[in-house]
Amino acid sequence: MVTRNAGVAAVLVVWALTIGASARPAGSAPAPDAFRAPEHLAETGLFRADRPGVVDPRNRAFLPQYPLWTDGAAKSRWIYLPAGATIDASQANEWVFPVGTKLWKEFRFDGRRVETRLLWRASATTWIAASYAWNAEGTDATLAPDAGLPGAVEVAPGRRHGIPSAADCSTCHGTGARMHPLGFNALQLSDDRDPNALHGEPLSPGLVTLQTLVAEHLVSNPTTELTSSPRIRTSDPTTRAALGYLSSNCGSCHNGEGEIAALGPTIRFEELLRDGDGVAHALAGQPTRWQIPGVPDGRSVLIQPGAPDDSAILVRMRSRRPSSQMPPLGTVIRDQEALDLLTRWIDRMPTSTR
Repeated sequence: MVTRNAGVAAVLVVWALTIGASARPAGSAPAPDAFRAPEHLAETGLFRADRPGVVDPRNRAFLPQYPLWTDGAAKSRWIYLPAGATIDASQANEWVFPVGTKLWKEFRFDGRRVETRLLWRASATTWIAASYAWNAEGTDATLAPDAGLPGAVEVAPGRRHGIPSAADCSTCHGTGARMHPLGFNALQLSDDRDPNALHGEPLSPGLVTLQTLVAEHLVSNPTTELTSSPRIRTSDPTTRAALGYLSSNCGSCHNGEGEIAALGPTIRFEELLRDGDGVAHALAGQPTRWQIPGVPDGRSVLIQPGAPDDSAILVRMRSRRPSSQMPPLGTVIRDQEALDLLTRWIDRMPTSTR
């Protein structure tokens, strides 16, 4: 786990012997169901054994500077790192987490806990993703079925947010050894916070940041970007905020890799850190296969500088039709703050961008 001194590190050695696969004697074979998510959230190691429902302080809270929009949910996040282990940060956006790593994310609507998700690296080739649904009393959370729980909570009149299925989790996080956490990387944890980040929250004492990880030697092979307070490099604060939002809400899938690589847009982590203005320039005027209603065939573009209504990115963010909405998962209501930001950004873009 993340530690601030040697004393805490010693405590975490004990913790490492009491949680997950590390409880087995060295070299022993795993039990047949060792890599199955427990039935109850309380069995995942999130809470203290002597105080049910209270997060164990050895699970450290963190706060991404560009949070993912999930129908207005309030969220809390924690990470557990095995004692003595480090994150391989040699690739800026593809950190390799040690076996035994666990991350949790809690979702609250109107102050009520609805869901807590777990992502656990159970072995070198296995990540376990699970969702836990809280009961109405907020006293227990049990493992959701693989098919998820559609319509788990009402978030607007006639609109209900669902707990994702196992397939939905894989869509965003990947599968097998290629599965990976989102929202825990150099940009999201950077101490150089974007004051205009949508839905951003101020850092509070005790939260894990990039500086924390570096200072406590919890990352190995750090890149230059990692050690130099990474930020989206732009000459304009609105562009920085807009690209930050797109990086977390779109970039996890639209990163130039995988099955949708050819569909665009492409928002690569390393390019944002090096030249955010260049990324914005590439998005402006870029053709898209998705046809904007009312625009002549073959003339649709991702961003039309000075014309928000003719920009496919914004049109699809406004939509909540399954066939056209973006992001395609995790939301049933529009993020109006994001729509307002993107509208201002596109409207002010010089038409000579392309």
